[in-house]
Amino acid sequence: MQRASLDKQPAEVASMFDDVASKYDLTNDVLSMGQARLWRRAVVKAVQAKSGERILDIAAGTGTSSEPFADADIEILPADFSIGMLREGRRRRPDMPFTAADALNLPFADDSFDVVTMSFGLRNVADVDAALQEFSRVTKPGGRLVICEFSQPVIKPFRVVYTEYLMRALPAVARKISSNPDSYVYLAESIQAWPDQQALAARVDLAGWTQVSWRNLTGGIVSIHHAINPRPGKRGHRPRDRLRAGAKSG
Repeated sequence: MQRASLDKQPAEVASMFDDVASKYDLTNDVLSMGQARLWRRAVVKAVQAKSGERILDIAAGTGTSSEPFADADIEILPADFSIGMLREGRRRRPDMPFTAADALNLPFADDSFDVVTMSFGLRNVADVDAALQEFSRVTKPGGRLVICEFSQPVIKPFRVVYTEYLMRALPAVARKISSNPDSYVYLAESIQAWPDQQALAARVDLAGWTQVSWRNLTGGIVSIHHAINPRPGKRGHRPRDRLRAGAKSG
């Protein structure tokens, strides 16, 4: 099988998503066997958006992750660095304010948002730690971070089956339905290389966020990490032993 480059050069990653934009949502539904919709609902629940709050949905793609907030009249700003994704999103939902933005250099002022959320995008960022710090910069003190990302199944036999699916079945299915099947070779290998729930929680904590926790979805195939932006004066004075040894499964 062709090997994928995991260098995550921004221009190459953006181009990859540009190529798959038109069939991205359909392909995700097929490859996830319908679970993608359940994961999006779980993110909405985790965000716990309130009237009057302002939410940044970074790596929003075509806007499917932003739609539930817009439909509930919550101020949502879907942002992405793939012009192809933004173009497809604007075609689907011209009422939403799609914005071009790089996770490493967000074009927003400090303390601009009550919540920053990112679904299945952090894995594609060239510098994860810098992105987490940038998210903190644009989030208000006491604001929230919600990261939904692929993770590691918590049951060993299931993990073996899942890995087999990722490395063999997923690219094969993608070749039949995707406009750029090679991108799903990258998807499979980037998921395998991604840190598990505990390791990602540690990185979120080290980036300056507090009260870091996570919840497993679909047996740990996906996890949602939640954290709070510390208020002024709290940064740098936090114990490191708060990270949970376990997690809630869903």
